[in-house]
Amino acid sequence: MTVLLILMALALLILGAWRGMSVLVLAPVLALLAASLSGAPVLAGYTQIFMQAAGGFVIAFFPLFLLGAVFGRVMEASGAAQRLAEAIATALGPQNAILAVVAACAVLTYGGVSLFVVAFAAWPLARALFARTDLPARLIPATIALGAFTFTMTALPGTPSIQNAIPMATFGTTAFAAPGLGLIASAVMLGLGVAWLQLRVRRMAGEAAPDAPEIPPRDTPLPLWVALVPILSVGVVTLGMGSVILPALDTGYLADALYGATELSRVKGLWSVITALTVALGLALILSRPPQMMQVVNAGAESALLPLFNTASLVGFGAVIASLPGFEVLRSSLEGLSGGNVLISAALSSGALAGITGSASGGMSIALDVLGPSLVAQAAVQGVEPGLLHRVVAVATGGLDTLPHNGAVITLLGICGMTHRQAYGDIFVVAVVIPTLACALIIALGMVFGSF
Repeated sequence: MTVLLILMALALLILGAWRGMSVLVLAPVLALLAASLSGAPVLAGYTQIFMQAAGGFVIAFFPLFLLGAVFGRVMEASGAAQRLAEAIATALGPQNAILAVVAACAVLTYGGVSLFVVAFAAWPLARALFARTDLPARLIPATIALGAFTFTMTALPGTPSIQNAIPMATFGTTAFAAPGLGLIASAVMLGLGVAWLQLRVRRMAGEAAPDAPEIPPRDTPLPLWVALVPILSVGVVTLGMGSVILPALDTGYLADALYGATELSRVKGLWSVITALTVALGLALILSRPPQMMQVVNAGAESALLPLFNTASLVGFGAVIASLPGFEVLRSSLEGLSGGNVLISAALSSGALAGITGSASGGMSIALDVLGPSLVAQAAVQGVEPGLLHRVVAVATGGLDTLPHNGAVITLLGICGMTHRQAYGDIFVVAVVIPTLACALIIALGMVFGSF
């Protein structure tokens, strides 16, 4: 019965999001409804579980949301994001409109731009390219989702995404964990995703293309190198900080209770990404000099709040669900399906929680908070390298997270002016089905060859 309550709460969350209700309202209401029906204390569940989990997420990851959103807004306002997207589209040619949009989104997200901002920046480009090549408008959301929500979010080595940063503290890894397997998973997501969209183009022949946008001419085009340098700096600084600079510093003070009684391995990845985004933001401000710089920075900071608190609210929802008796039954069932294999157990538990919360980062945070120490211990016993576990958890959460109640999905459909019924089916294939297949592949390869 308690398992059914969890599934009911999830179904209502998905239904409410499908109908356009805010997860800021839905998540706490449905979490506390499930707690009440399970016999758990409602007020304690709200203040001691929901708010503690949501607040903990905000405390841990506010810098990444803030820096990513401000950086993305600067790139957008200065024209750098559009300049970069146009250069990619020109290089690939109008006949490869789908691949051009995917590549543009991938470069931006790998450069640290928030996927919410990428959706806004990529929409004008996608609309223009799809109109020029008479491609179905209904495929634009799935095309953007493939480039922004899949391989650059969870699989590509070095990506500064939150989803790639969260496992670093638990497993003591870096953003480049299991790079070979990450590249394989990325290739599967990209290759199968583009193939699916091309197949859909043929099947949807004759469907309406979007109206061509009116784009004002540029008086002084932004040099391409100005758009590229901040993006490229993210990967370079992330790698340099994690591999060279931080290990060379004296960080013994971290053992002090004042600093959390921790060690460098648990904060190195997060520090590296924060530094990289700070450097990239500084370069973008200096090189591109967006008009009304103060207003742009302020708007970017404000734009970080909604995705941050949406995700935090979903983390709170997941924490309450994880506290219910039915969750333990559900978790035990998932562990039983894994046959005791830590990789399969990690993928099932984190993936299921990502689906329940509608958030890869939210589900991952809950899974690692609850199961992290157990997974680390099991991995040590089974001889599984932490980097492999990191990559499997990241890719696993990047599948079921993109269900209809996912905040990024809701935002993307709103930008494109479409409903779930019109466009979600193709998003489901490229951002749920295919990433899940990629995760299964790297688990199989990891079990045979280990981390590489």
